[in-house]
Amino acid sequence: MDVPLPQPTTDITDADFQAGTVLLVNKPKDWTSFDVINKLRHRIKRKLGVKKIKVGHAGTLDPMATGLLIICTGKFTKQIDRFQGMQKEYTGTIKLGESTPSYDAETKPDNVYPIDHITPQAMEAAREGLTGDIAQLPPMFSAIKVDGQPLYKMARKGIKIEVKPRPVSIYRFDITRTEMPEVDFLIECSKGTYIRSIAHDFGQNLQSGAHLIALCRTKIGDFRLEDAWDLEELAGLLEEGV
Repeated sequence: MDVPLPQPTTDITDADFQAGTVLLVNKPKDWTSFDVINKLRHRIKRKLGVKKIKVGHAGTLDPMATGLLIICTGKFTKQIDRFQGMQKEYTGTIKLGESTPSYDAETKPDNVYPIDHITPQAMEAAREGLTGDIAQLPPMFSAIKVDGQPLYKMARKGIKIEVKPRPVSIYRFDITRTEMPEVDFLIECSKGTYIRSIAHDFGQNLQSGAHLIALCRTKIGDFRLEDAWDLEELAGLLEEGV
């Protein structure tokens, strides 16, 4: 019999961080997921007067991205894999006509492509080609490790490594706004999906180039961004009474 997943903590004053809490947090832009963990861990340790406490997150967001992080503390860190395995929902913006080494705006464009030939029908075909069960090639600028080294460290040194495609599922890929060269989207996908790769492949399917310029994770399983804490508000509450 499956043990029910712990539910998010909504009252910090009565939270038992050692026994375990689940915190939904809205990650700010330009913060790493680890930055968020560090900020909260420091304040929780001070609040409890302890030197160590386990704090982890269920699924990394790139620094450029915003949105929902599920953070577990104490004994609930053992549940992280279950949260990570859940379906994800994202919204964001793809810019057509330019590709970048990282597949997003973290690096400068390395190639420029024409977009005058792109029609709504072509975009629909490109979208359909990236929906369902697909084999996705992860970006070189990712945390995937090869021989113990994250790919992004090798990429920054100019080292190219052959990476094998990985199976992922794209349950939904809607184009919600088109104002060339920008395309807004909503994507529902499986664990392990790189939205940056979706953006890159979308451009290739259009015989052009593309990269991701905005991304927000809006949902993990049944957990929603609108129920998440603002990071600074949560940090402030954790400091009360310290």
